[in-house]
Amino acid sequence: MQSQAATSNEYPPQDVLRFVYRLKADDYECAEFPIEIHKPTMTLIPAAQEPYPFWTELAYHQCHNCPLQAAQTPHCPVAVNLAPLLELCGHLVSHKPMSVEVVTDRRTVSCESTAQHIASSILGLIMATSPCPHTEYLKPMARFHLPLADQDETIYRVTATFLLAQYFRRRDGLPYSLELEELLKIYQNLQIINLHLTQRLKAGISEDAAVNGVILLDLLSKTVSWSIEDGLEEISYLFDSYRKPLQPPPS
Repeated sequence: MQSQAATSNEYPPQDVLRFVYRLKADDYECAEFPIEIHKPTMTLIPAAQEPYPFWTELAYHQCHNCPLQAAQTPHCPVAVNLAPLLELCGHLVSHKPMSVEVVTDRRTVSCESTAQHIASSILGLIMATSPCPHTEYLKPMARFHLPLADQDETIYRVTATFLLAQYFRRRDGLPYSLELEELLKIYQNLQIINLHLTQRLKAGISEDAAVNGVILLDLLSKTVSWSIEDGLEEISYLFDSYRKPLQPPPS
């Protein structure tokens, strides 16, 4: 089976960032899921076509922290973009062993995993590039997407992204802070979104891979929050060399 490809004909090739997830299993027809992103805005080029499923309506399990209004935005922007994913893996059980290749114009990443981990990786990229006010902060991470990232990789990428954003705020004369309270707020909002997305997706699938993909994504979000609260102790040892005096360049 092959997922419906995104439509990018209206954009010059250099303005399109493309990821192709290729899924294989012994008893599963090879599936290909392309994700195309408008690079200047890091916004997903939609693949879903109207009419959208009922569970994408904004008012259906709407996040209680959602600032959008149904009159202006009748459908949840994240849910609409997730609709093609449910066509791909909405019938897969979460623990199903699968192999996956993620192909970009620069490299190919491959590994053995499970349906829920693969779904979680795709979910994360789609959420980060959807026009949701709470996921906009994830766009830099989407630009440097790391498929099937583990817990430590996620913590590193999240905090490094946030701190680099503070550098740009300082450079542009905006208020900035090296404290991570604002990052914690971002991830607390994401956890609310994950909770409501789980309810939405349950209405649109026959098996549990996609739902468990959201749960895994939510667990990573919680892990980021816990790590921030603990002072990032689990990765602090990696920066021991920066605690030493900097060596001056040779004269």
